[in-house]
Amino acid sequence: MAEGITAMSSPLVAVRSPRRHEAAGGAMKNTAVRNEVIVGIDPREQSVPALAWAVDEAVRRRLSLRLVMAVPPLPGGQHIDAPWRRTMLRAQGEDALSEAVATVRALHAEVPLTTELLDGMPSAVLCQKAAQAQMIVVGSRRLTRPEELFSAGSVAVPVSAQADCPVVVVREPEHAGERHPHLVVGVDGSESSRAAVEFAVEEAALHGAALRAVWVWRRPVVSFGDEAAGLEERRRILSETVAGWADKYPDVQITHEVLRGHPVEQLALASVSALVVVVGRQGRGGYSGMRLGSVVHGLLHRAECPVITVPESRHG
Repeated sequence: MAEGITAMSSPLVAVRSPRRHEAAGGAMKNTAVRNEVIVGIDPREQSVPALAWAVDEAVRRRLSLRLVMAVPPLPGGQHIDAPWRRTMLRAQGEDALSEAVATVRALHAEVPLTTELLDGMPSAVLCQKAAQAQMIVVGSRRLTRPEELFSAGSVAVPVSAQADCPVVVVREPEHAGERHPHLVVGVDGSESSRAAVEFAVEEAALHGAALRAVWVWRRPVVSFGDEAAGLEERRRILSETVAGWADKYPDVQITHEVLRGHPVEQLALASVSALVVVVGRQGRGGYSGMRLGSVVHGLLHRAECPVITVPESRHG
């Protein structure tokens, strides 16, 4: 566990007793074993859509579910009332976990469930937990970009930028629309987009959905080459990227196309009727998420469906 993050015993641990959980911990601490879906719990605003997504994913993948609540450090150093404030924050965390457990049990009574109340910045705690997760699921409070930079509660962007596993950001749709049983994956020829395609095909198979692979080509302001040839080259690379997956997953209908326009705008438009949009992430960004990539960052603000960010390291 990272320095400064202290695990605390929680009376909300479900399914497994502390002793039994410790016995199984040897395998779970191995970063090669990823047998959980982890959900970040926000005491200020519980995201029922995020919990519902996580429960559904855990059931489909036959994984256990872990609800993680992190209590950030008190700002401004130590004050005379610091112990009282810390006690209040932890009490709020326990209440948030209890509420989340009740929601999960209402959604699915039998899913294996564990809770943790930890000390530390929420984004740092979740990134540290990524080693044992097949995916991390968080809700979105629709923070502005300045709030992302300066808020201790900023989670979606920094976790998407840093976690060593796929991160699902689930937000309440602003406009209710008809969802068709298909996923959208963004492709740009990079290794990170290959990892995104790999994950998206698996996810489509689990959901019994089709997959739409999209390369959005932004027209250059000044073109020095043959645009028709550039378009054809992107179609070729896109076709090669998705080639072979139809044989491995014959039940998944896979289509692919190259669109013209701004990637964020086109992918956001595609998200209106999609179950989820999957995108790749190259490397690890800083806490602010500024290295997350302008397309992924923009999509987290604009998409009308859950967005899954897949790290490049997952490929292969």
